[in-house]
Amino acid sequence: MMIPSLLDTDLYKLTMMQAVFHRFADAQAEYRFHNRSHGVDLRPIAGQVRAQAEAMGDLRFTDTELEYLAGLPFFQADFIDALRGFQLKPSDVHVSVDDQLCLTIRGPWLRTILWETPLLAVVNELHFRQMLGESPDLSEGRKRLQAKIEAVKSHPHADGFHFSDFGTRRRLSRQWQEEVVSAFAQHLPQSCVGSSNVDMARRMGLTPIGTMAHEFLQGSQALAPSLAESQRYALRSWLEEYGEQLGIALSDVCGMDAFLRDFDADLARRYAGARHDSGDPIEWGEKLIAHYESFGIDPTTKRMVFSDGLSMDSALQIYDHFRGRAQVVFGIGTSLTNDVGVEALRIVLKMVRLNGQPVAKLSDEPGKTLCDDAGYLQKLAQAFDVRQPIGVAI
Repeated sequence: MMIPSLLDTDLYKLTMMQAVFHRFADAQAEYRFHNRSHGVDLRPIAGQVRAQAEAMGDLRFTDTELEYLAGLPFFQADFIDALRGFQLKPSDVHVSVDDQLCLTIRGPWLRTILWETPLLAVVNELHFRQMLGESPDLSEGRKRLQAKIEAVKSHPHADGFHFSDFGTRRRLSRQWQEEVVSAFAQHLPQSCVGSSNVDMARRMGLTPIGTMAHEFLQGSQALAPSLAESQRYALRSWLEEYGEQLGIALSDVCGMDAFLRDFDADLARRYAGARHDSGDPIEWGEKLIAHYESFGIDPTTKRMVFSDGLSMDSALQIYDHFRGRAQVVFGIGTSLTNDVGVEALRIVLKMVRLNGQPVAKLSDEPGKTLCDDAGYLQKLAQAFDVRQPIGVAI
């Protein structure tokens, strides 16, 4: 089995799951897979994906794992108790092929929320096993890994540079992710502050990293009193669930300008910071700093988390630009866990409907705007007064 534990996932899946458990337990969700890598045929692995999904239905949280989660300050006892009986239901996962691999998940949001990360990890690992074999030559990957370590060590201001592993969903393999994260933890203990992978963080004694993902704000489009209020509704619901904990707001579900219109003085003060995941990172950071200053908030008291397709070099460049002006942190994914000399996959598994209603992300990067309903995409753009994006039908 490629996924040995229900904790082999991103922390933000579990933090969102607790919010759904307390607030939206009856909601029904639909997710759909999209392959952004042109010319890559994933149909040959469809049967193996189905088999791995079936195997994941046998997983349960162990007492040791639940004890670990209970020791984290933001999980509540009733949620931990609910996890004792939790299991993934393979019948929620629908795998087929037409001109490409088709993967759809449908079912209660509370039950389906944990499928995304492990299924994407499975698709990645199966693809690269097919391409490179069961025991690939990782010498080039280790060379590149060492170069990343040396780049940080040789940086003149490395003492203030902090990053986390965000690479579970697009890793070459679980084994390679473990080797990479272990190397960073050993050789850059002051810079590598944690991992989004809860199981690896637990076993390696690292800090698990994560707050919210796009689906929480997207889902709120179907739950809020009105579409125009949905972003504020999601941000305030999160504060009601977690208070001052896990206070990093995701900024790009309806674009940065729309986010800043909703991120009023109260939210800006209460949230510890914001996360960038699309669009120009320098422009984004300058806008956020100016926004804080407009409210009389000192930007150096706030965190800016960058997580959009970063390499170690690009992260260091962004860090140099904003160093001393805010608390700058990086979540680095594919280029940490799938940089071995072959092109990594660009695949996503996104929520497309909640309670039967379309939901979408209006990205500052047009290629990341995904929706299966063009009319809804136009309605969402109008509600947030943003330019009609170029959507990708999935």
